[in-house]
Order: sequence, then structure tokens, then C-alpha cells
Amino acid sequence: MEEKMSIRPHRLTIENRASGTLTGIREVVSFDENQVILDTDMGLLTLKGKDLHVSRLTLEKGEVDLNGSIESLNYSSNEALRRSGESLLSRLFK
Repeated sequence: MEEKMSIRPHRLTIENRASGTLTGIREVVSFDENQVILDTDMGLLTLKGKDLHVSRLTLEKGEVDLNGSIESLNYSSNEALRRSGESLLSRLFK
């Protein structure tokens, strides 16, 4: 049985390239001071910059606040991440 995930509204607000508020976040895939990768309802979102810090994370509501110098952001497909959660046998026999 396939589990359906509800899609929450996704919003990205950046103020002066120094802080950002995001909604529609499923999980924080990875983060360090130069890069934050988030799994959103609209795909993987990669934010790159300097001195990046996740100041607030509320996964129940799907919200993230971050600070630092934001230099770029990029959306990509999150299908590979979704498949990584499946078992090896289910991926082999598709």
C-alpha cells in the first residue's frame, strides 16, 4: 500500500539575502554553513551561501527559518530521495 503525503502550501521569502522563511518543508536533508538542502513539497531545494544557520525548524508545520548570506537557490527533483527510502528489492523489481 502506497502512503499518500498531503501537499502543504510552499512559500519562500528572502529578506535582503540575509534571512529566509520557508514553508512546505518535509525534512532537512543536510546543512552546513555553506549549503542547506531541504526536501519540500515542490522538490529538493538547495540554498548556497556563507554563514548559513537554521534558526528555527518546525517539521510538524513544515517551517524553517534561516539566516546568513544567501547566494543562490536551486530546485531539483526529489524522486531519487524518495526512492532511497524504498527497499532494495522493491527498487529492483519495478
